[in-house]
Amino acid sequence: MTTTYITASGAPTAEIADVDWGEKRYLIVDDFVGIRQLLRESLRNIGARHIDQASSGGEAMTLLLRTHYDVVLCDFNLGEGKNGQQVLEEARVRNLMIPSSVWLMVSAEKSVESVMGAAEHQPDAYIIKPITEGVLLTRLNRVWHKKQVFREIDAAYIEKDYLRAARLCDAQVARHKVHEIDLMRMKATLLLKAGEPDKARTVYERLLEEREYNWARTGLGKIRLANGDHEAARQMFQGVIGENRYYIDAYDQLAGALGLLGRHEDACEVLAKAAKLSPNSVQRQRSLGNTALRIGNIPQAEHAFRKCIAIGEYSINRTVDAYLGMARVCGQKGDIKEALRLLATAQRDFPGELVALRSKITEGLVYHESGDFRRARKSGDELEAMLEKERKRPQTATCIEMATLLFAVGVKDAPVELLCHVIRNNHDNPVLLDEVQKIFDKARMGEEGMALIAEARREAAEMMNKGVLLWKTGKLAEAVEWMREARERLPDNMRILFNSAQMLINHMQLHGYDEALMIEANGVLMHVDELAAGQQRFAQLVEQLQVLIPGRVPAEGEAEAVEPVDEGAAQADA
Repeated sequence: MTTTYITASGAPTAEIADVDWGEKRYLIVDDFVGIRQLLRESLRNIGARHIDQASSGGEAMTLLLRTHYDVVLCDFNLGEGKNGQQVLEEARVRNLMIPSSVWLMVSAEKSVESVMGAAEHQPDAYIIKPITEGVLLTRLNRVWHKKQVFREIDAAYIEKDYLRAARLCDAQVARHKVHEIDLMRMKATLLLKAGEPDKARTVYERLLEEREYNWARTGLGKIRLANGDHEAARQMFQGVIGENRYYIDAYDQLAGALGLLGRHEDACEVLAKAAKLSPNSVQRQRSLGNTALRIGNIPQAEHAFRKCIAIGEYSINRTVDAYLGMARVCGQKGDIKEALRLLATAQRDFPGELVALRSKITEGLVYHESGDFRRARKSGDELEAMLEKERKRPQTATCIEMATLLFAVGVKDAPVELLCHVIRNNHDNPVLLDEVQKIFDKARMGEEGMALIAEARREAAEMMNKGVLLWKTGKLAEAVEWMREARERLPDNMRILFNSAQMLINHMQLHGYDEALMIEANGVLMHVDELAAGQQRFAQLVEQLQVLIPGRVPAEGEAEAVEPVDEGAAQADA
C-alpha cells in the first residue's frame, strides 16, 4: 500500500511507501478510559504494539520524561491539572519530543479559543472527535512523512545551528518539491534567527510573488520592525489582520510596533483583541497586563494579570511577573494588604535571590505609589542592604527598575552604581544610553549623569580592547584568561561575550578539541542568545563550534573563523 501526494497544481508526486507502525512507540493521553481504549484499538488495528496511556496531564509528563515517543495522541481537556495545550507547551519547551515525533491533538472541543490556543504551540495536527480508524491512519501517514522531511532540520534547530538548518531546507526542497512552501517558510524563519534579515527578506518576497501568504507578509513586517521602520511595519501587520482577523502573531507584532511608536493605548487595545481571540497564552496576558498598567488602565491590568495567574497555574510558562504586576495593581487601588500577600506568594512559589530582589522593588513601588513614603524609604534602605550583600548584579531591566525606585525614595549612591553597571554592560546601545540619561535627568543629575555615562563607556571599551590586543598580538591563552575576567565583571556585555566565545573557538581551532573549552564556549553563546536572540554573529559562532565536534564533517558553506571586533570606535565615542 502506498500514499500518493497531490501538489498545488493537482499533479501527483512520486508515491511514498506507507509506514510500518508496528515498532513505533505511542502515548495516548485522555481522561476518559473509554476513549483511551478506542484509540488503543484503532492503533492496534494498524499494527501498533508499544502503546502507553495517561489519564491526566501530570501522568503524561511523567511518561514523556521517561520515554521518547514516536506518536502522541493527546486530548485537549484533561480534567484537573494540565490541559493538552499545556502538556504540548511543556514538551516543546523541554525538548521531550525527538524531531521526527508526531503530536496529534485530539478533542471534541471546537471553540475558537481552544483550537487557536493549541495551534499556537504547533501540534502536527488537530483532530476533532469522533475519530474513525481511516481518518487516524490518513493523518498519521501524512504527518509522519512530512516530519521525516524536517527531521534533520529540526535537529539542527534544537542545537541552535540555524545556518546549517537553513541549508538543509534547500537540500530538502530539491528532494521534496511537495513541501517546498513549508521548507521555504522554515528557511526564512531560520535566517531571521541567524541574524540574516536580508536573506530572509529575499525568501519572503519570492514567495509573495507567487501567492499572498499572511505569514510571509508578517515576516517582512518583523524585518521592518527590527530595522527601525516602525510605521511601515505597523502598516504591514495591520494589513495582515485586515486580511485574516484570526492571525494572532500579527496582533502581537502590531502591539510591539505601536509600543515602539509611543502609541501605548493603541497597543493595549490590540493586545486585548488578541487575548479575546486566544486567551490562554501566559505571555500575551502578561504583556497586556504590563501595557495596561503602563497607561494607567487599572481594570484592564487587573483582569489580564488575574487571568495570567489562573492559566499559568499548570503551565511551564508560569511567571512571577504576573504576581508582581498584580501587586502593583493592588497598590494603585490602595489595597496594600493584598499587594503584600501577592508578594509573599511570589517569593514562596518562585524562590531565589532575584525574585526576592524584584519583590522588594515592587514593595517599594507599591508604597511609593500609594503615598506611604516612609515605608517606601524603608523598602529602599532594605534594597540597598541587599545590594551590598550580593556582589552579582541582576540583568539590565531589573537594575533600571531598582535605580528608578532608589532615586525616588532619596537614595543616590546605589542607583548611580547600578546605572553605571548597566552602561558598562550595554556601552554601544544608544537607545539604552538615552533611557539611562533620562533617569539621571529626572533625578536632577543631568550633567553628572552625562559624565558618569561617558566614564562607564570608556571603562568597558578599555576592558574589551585589552583582550582584543592580546589576541591580535598572538597571546591567545592570555586573551582567553583576560576575557574570563571581563565576563565576570561585565557578564551581559554582548561584545565581550562574543569575542570571548570567538577566542575559545580559535584556541580549539589551533590546539585541538577541548571538552572544557567547548562547554565554556557553548555556555557563553547560550547566555548571548538568552540576552538577545537573532544575532548574526551568534549563528556564525554556533556553526564554528559545531564543526569542532569530533567526528563531524563540515558541510559546504559552513562559517569560517571570524576576526575579533575592535572597540576603538566605541572608545572614541566615549
